[in-house]
Amino acid sequence: MKYVTMKTSQIPAIALGTWSWGIGVNGGDRVFGNNYNEEDLRPVYQKAIKEGFTLWDTAAVYGYGASETILGGFIKEEQDIMISTKFTPFDGQEQNMRKSLNESMERLGKQHIDLYWIHNPRNIEKWTKEIIPLAKENKIKHIGVSNHNLDELKLAVSILEKESLALSAVQNHYSLLYRESEEAGIIDWCNNNNIVFFSYMVLEQGTLTGKYNANHPFKSNTRRGEAFNIGTLRKLQYLIDVMGEIGDKYNVGPATTAMAWAIAKGTVPIIGVTKEAQIDDALAAVHLTLERKDIQDLEQAAMETGISVRGAWEKSMKK
Repeated sequence: MKYVTMKTSQIPAIALGTWSWGIGVNGGDRVFGNNYNEEDLRPVYQKAIKEGFTLWDTAAVYGYGASETILGGFIKEEQDIMISTKFTPFDGQEQNMRKSLNESMERLGKQHIDLYWIHNPRNIEKWTKEIIPLAKENKIKHIGVSNHNLDELKLAVSILEKESLALSAVQNHYSLLYRESEEAGIIDWCNNNNIVFFSYMVLEQGTLTGKYNANHPFKSNTRRGEAFNIGTLRKLQYLIDVMGEIGDKYNVGPATTAMAWAIAKGTVPIIGVTKEAQIDDALAAVHLTLERKDIQDLEQAAMETGISVRGAWEKSMKK
């Protein structure tokens, strides 16, 4: 396994995500059309741990606790697992971050959270200040923020610094089809300030794995089925073909190529896993170094598709 330094911790070069674990609101059934349970996922988890993938990303909002509960059931006897989970601010609702954190820790069976995220930039000053006492009480080892633009990141950092705390990580949507965090200077800013940039949706919810196309589309009535409909999949075929050609040089598939690209760009990908073969793809990506021309060809092919899909929860990172 290759590792990345995050402040005082060493983390794997790829984190594994559990958004599609469990069902319910924002769960795997609604977003992906999946219905994976503990029996399905236990061998995936066990293989990942064996291969050195010890950083797991989840959120209280994924299935409203379902994802955390499944993951917590697996990690009970593991001592070296790092947990990344999130508090999601909502508009117009009374929320209690301390209560949410305690509930997450109970579901996960942990006495502290290694990396705790503020999931969006709603009311930055309020929630950044709310996380400070939790960090000082050692309930949180590292603080992260997600879906923030550059100005919002700088505001969060300034609030934390006044309390002698640091921002450890940023997590934004970043893929061959969605590079706004790069274009807005966020990734460079993170690198210059010793902050790890985590890229989520690197595979665009499976779109960039090469397993789906106009003849084999996603399930209808799911979030990804709506975002990547048959017409969009048809437009993306050229990019998938280029990814396949580059992958053939290294004897890997499109998914591994996309992950290796994200690593080459200085990010830590968060990859959703529901099958053992996906662990093999991620392990291959950790050890794959793409040539500069490969990166240029991938980015050119992606640009030529004209496709850029922003999640309904996202706003532009550009000023």
